[in-house]
Amino acid sequence: MMFLQYAVWGIWLPILAKYFATPVEGGGLGFTSGQIGWILGLAGSIGAVSAPFIAGQLADRIMNAERALGLMLIAGAFVKFAMTNQTSYGAWMGLSILYSVFYMPTLSLSNSVAFAHLSDREKQFPPIRMWGTIGWIVASVAFPLYYMKTGIHFTTSWPFVDGAARPDEVSQIKYAMLVGGVISLAYGVYCFFLPATPPTKDARRPIAFAAAFKLLTQPRVIALLIAALLVSMIHQVYFFRTPSYLTDAIGLPAGDIGSTMAIGQVSEIVFLAILGLFLKRIGYKWIIILGALSYAARYAIFAMVPSAGVVKLAMLLHGMNYGFFFAGSFLFVERISPKDIRHSTQIVFGIIILGVGPVLAGAYNEWLSTFVRHSPAPEAFSSIGVAFDYRKIWAIQAAIAFVAAVIMLVGFPSRVKTHDDSISTA
Repeated sequence: MMFLQYAVWGIWLPILAKYFATPVEGGGLGFTSGQIGWILGLAGSIGAVSAPFIAGQLADRIMNAERALGLMLIAGAFVKFAMTNQTSYGAWMGLSILYSVFYMPTLSLSNSVAFAHLSDREKQFPPIRMWGTIGWIVASVAFPLYYMKTGIHFTTSWPFVDGAARPDEVSQIKYAMLVGGVISLAYGVYCFFLPATPPTKDARRPIAFAAAFKLLTQPRVIALLIAALLVSMIHQVYFFRTPSYLTDAIGLPAGDIGSTMAIGQVSEIVFLAILGLFLKRIGYKWIIILGALSYAARYAIFAMVPSAGVVKLAMLLHGMNYGFFFAGSFLFVERISPKDIRHSTQIVFGIIILGVGPVLAGAYNEWLSTFVRHSPAPEAFSSIGVAFDYRKIWAIQAAIAFVAAVIMLVGFPSRVKTHDDSISTA
């Protein structure tokens, strides 16, 4: 389940921004930075915001969570098929919004299905979630290596494909939508064979997402929500900016984007494997703080040492980024949530990192473009002739991550009372 959950996403997310940004004559769509930010940010956020009203209520009150998961993935597959031949900004925006409504709830639902069948979540969930990272790595590396670097391309014999693809690297990216749809369809069918995860029949709170919102807006978790909002914003911009940074500033070929960014996913396997051990030794508070500080460190390295070797080494920090900050946060939210609203609580928390954060990321990314476009490129980049001052971009990203760590340090309590016990967070 986890392998397929993240393979569906990983096959297109790392390379889509490059396809959008490349001029039409180069095989891309020629969208502006602002348009790219709004497609990848606003579309995802609408799906995340709608998730509690759709998936949360379904899984907590109406139908089995694994069935809700399967139906959404099957619907999303056909939206992906429709995306393959789109060239206009309006079409991409509309279909991206529709797809996010189906896909974004599945991220939290897959967590909820796993949590429902684990006896020791803190020990068992990290290695299970690790398989999601493996799925992302396989998908994000295999597609660029096979279709982008070899020149092998789809033809008119494929369904949903209009004409033969040009054999250059960038134009091949659009077929990641087609392959992603196939994976989503297969995964959706597979979900109906997962262990039954029924809704809570005797729930005291008929509107599950309302109780979940109330739980997560309590003062004891406000610092986490603010930090998660900031980190999710810069996390999104990482995917907006890194593909072009790697090709335009570092000088890597487009076909190497997926494999380079997958270095971070490889390290994620390691950090997810040790997350349970670290949680028991240092607690949720310091795990999440270390996750935020690792974001600051990675972006600082990007800003100060723009060489291919060092940047690839810095990608290893991605494992701590996700494994400590996001996986640690999801586990904490699971611990503080009553059993009858756990699906909805996971999804409502997803609104922060997958909903509000990406909306801010779209506007923030557009502001970054204006702020750095007219700045003279630092000497380290000048020989390549990049349009943006990437040093400023990554320095700003690092500063925001550091602020998130400070907010957690000052505002997050050392002990938090759950619905049935108290846990040490520090």
